[in-house]
Amino acid sequence: MADKIHFYKYQGAGNDFILLDNRKDEYAALGMSQIALLCDRRFGIGADGLMTLQLDSEHGLRMRYYNADGREGSMCGNGGRCFTAFAAQLGLMEKELEFVAVDGLHRAQILNGLNDQYLVKLQMSGVGCYRRTVAAKNALKRNVFLLDTGSPHYVRFVGDVERIDVNKVGAKIRFSSEFPEGVNVDFVQIKSDNLVVRTYERGVENETFSCGTGVTASAIAYVLLTNPKEGAHTVQVLTRGGHLKVQFEIRNGNPRLKVPKTDVPTTSEELILNTMPKITEVYLEGLAQFVFEGDIVIN
Repeated sequence: MADKIHFYKYQGAGNDFILLDNRKDEYAALGMSQIALLCDRRFGIGADGLMTLQLDSEHGLRMRYYNADGREGSMCGNGGRCFTAFAAQLGLMEKELEFVAVDGLHRAQILNGLNDQYLVKLQMSGVGCYRRTVAAKNALKRNVFLLDTGSPHYVRFVGDVERIDVNKVGAKIRFSSEFPEGVNVDFVQIKSDNLVVRTYERGVENETFSCGTGVTASAIAYVLLTNPKEGAHTVQVLTRGGHLKVQFEIRNGNPRLKVPKTDVPTTSEELILNTMPKITEVYLEGLAQFVFEGDIVIN
């Protein structure tokens, strides 16, 4: 591994990332502690996560994502949009891109670009329930959905998202014994024409300005809660880092989710699998911006 690393910095809705061009495998030996140091905001470059762009024999390009703690993570939606802008900067695409990530194949489009800013539309993976043994009856009473949008999310609807201590409450849920592998925690407020979402991200162990998979999960949970009819849905979302748009289609729509009338504990997995319609054609859209590039030497 080279001691000197040439890096690129991007942000998408305030979610910021270090990107490395690893097509020649020169950064393949980067370890967890080194990645954590690069992401450190005092002693490194500073970022919510790090991504490497590398070659894939089947799909051309592969995105590998690492959380700020240095551990390889699950899918990152805002990261995928920044990855797409990075590929464009390297001259690896024009308007469309196909790449593979930990959760499977993704396709992305650059709708327009100006002055290092790119409007990126990213196809997300299929949506499912997050398979954990939280009682669905209690979860729905708390206005909670458990969804997997490439990363696991606990989505809670609240009256005033600004009154939530996201770090305190989010960490309590994230480290709960109900989630032995951890979970991302989203707090969602419904407004007249959009959602407001704040997210505590595992791996970062802090509130981030935005979370792409969290915004996606929140938008889908909102439609499942309020209007799960068949057809196309578009949800506008505001985060602390900016505006995002989520689009998806519902097939085999079901009535509004209801708590089963039974005294037998029902897991959220069973409830969602039995009542959740098929979610397809999921897209996350928003700006991705090149911030700067440089070199850093690490031990």
